[in-house]
Amino acid sequence: MEFGVSVSTKIDDWQLITYAEDLGFDMGWVPDSQMIWSDCYATLALAAHNTSRMRLGTGVAIPGTRIAPVTAHSIASINQLAPGRVFLGIGTGHTAMRVMGMEPMKIAAFRDYLGVVRDLLHGKEVEYSLDGRTRTIRFLHLDQHFINIHDPIPIYVAANGPRALRTAGEYGDGLVSVFNDRPEVLQEHLALVRLGAEKAGRTLPDPLPTATFTCAVVLKPGEDLRSDRVIEECGSYVTAIIHFVYEIYRQTGQEEVVPDAYRGFWEEYCAHVEHMQTPEDKRYLQIHNGHCTFYVPEERRFITPEAIRGTCLVGKPDEVVEQIRQAEKAGLNTVVLLPSMAESRNVFRDFAQQVIARY
Repeated sequence: MEFGVSVSTKIDDWQLITYAEDLGFDMGWVPDSQMIWSDCYATLALAAHNTSRMRLGTGVAIPGTRIAPVTAHSIASINQLAPGRVFLGIGTGHTAMRVMGMEPMKIAAFRDYLGVVRDLLHGKEVEYSLDGRTRTIRFLHLDQHFINIHDPIPIYVAANGPRALRTAGEYGDGLVSVFNDRPEVLQEHLALVRLGAEKAGRTLPDPLPTATFTCAVVLKPGEDLRSDRVIEECGSYVTAIIHFVYEIYRQTGQEEVVPDAYRGFWEEYCAHVEHMQTPEDKRYLQIHNGHCTFYVPEERRFITPEAIRGTCLVGKPDEVVEQIRQAEKAGLNTVVLLPSMAESRNVFRDFAQQVIARY
């Protein structure tokens, strides 16, 4: 099992990643969401220059906001700074697109995008289409070391839906999802990834690199999930996942997409969205406010003990260790923590000292 951190991408707070490296974490994931954070590649460059061991990458890159050759060259530029320590996490664009009132990239387009990125990172010529024109492209000047594609850059595909999971099997070197720390969920995810690989005639790595985004709540003696400390540390992650589920619910209209842990307040949460002060045609500007950074005070009531337990790794140190061991048996090999920005140092420190040290 490896352990990683994800951060709210704040360019002058890159020291969080070096702090995590000093604590013993293995990976640093830097998200890409242009309307709410700093630029992920600029932040990664600073982290790459100031770390020596930790693997670094996007957590995750967004195809709808950058053309495929730019994404490939950007991550390969980071690989020039940290050769062999770089990976590309990439998804269809849940938040980065929705905070602009747009939908994530469609799966067919995502598959084409991944194909271009993957081939470029493998040093191949690619037939690339833009604005209705198709041309052959490849990286030039490789001997001048502007970028590094000599050292492999594995691609972690972010996926939770069936089609995206099959796409991960077709094009990915690894998988990252929310809820992958739940053994039953991970097993369903891996079955779909294998179907995609089989369709593409690919042989997946064994074991397949699998990661989960989560937040860990390591309880102190006598503490419960209503503690202010607990809510401050994990509240932004819990509400971000509620927002994520709401978008899927809104799009599909299917009740079954709502986790049992959220059902106690789901009707109230939907009413909360409907009564937001932002006009309906601009409501996307408010729904994701605070995404994975902080929670808005009006949504604190949804950070219930049930929601925390159903979203995060929760318990005393030995209980959290046991949850991770059960996930590892199901095929998980990387846990990535994404706490509230203001509490990141505390969460990383406590997890390193009380969980990693026991693992």
